[in-house]
Amino acid sequence: MLVLTTPNIEGKKIVRYLGLVSGEAILGANIFKDFFASIRDIVGGRSAAYEKELRKAKEIAINEMIEQAKALGGNAILAVDLDYETIGIGRAGNMLMVSASGTAVKYQD
Repeated sequence: MLVLTTPNIEGKKIVRYLGLVSGEAILGANIFKDFFASIRDIVGGRSAAYEKELRKAKEIAINEMIEQAKALGGNAILAVDLDYETIGIGRAGNMLMVSASGTAVKYQD
């Protein structure tokens, strides 16, 4: 399945627009990861724990969106937008939310 941020597929004809598809992922950040990530951030290093969680959440959201597009009969998703948010939930700490949305289409080879 093609997943593109562009509004079209160069050299291909869109034969049907199937509608909006989306996927979301909300992941909790472990308290120890939070603590060590903050230390790395203070000394100027990269936070590998957060980067790993971001990639994982993005993959889940995109895969969910792909499954919706397949169910509609699509073979591509255009104009994909990814949004990242942190959600503070009291004592539970911060949660990471990634949402992906786009337009499912059927294109002709």
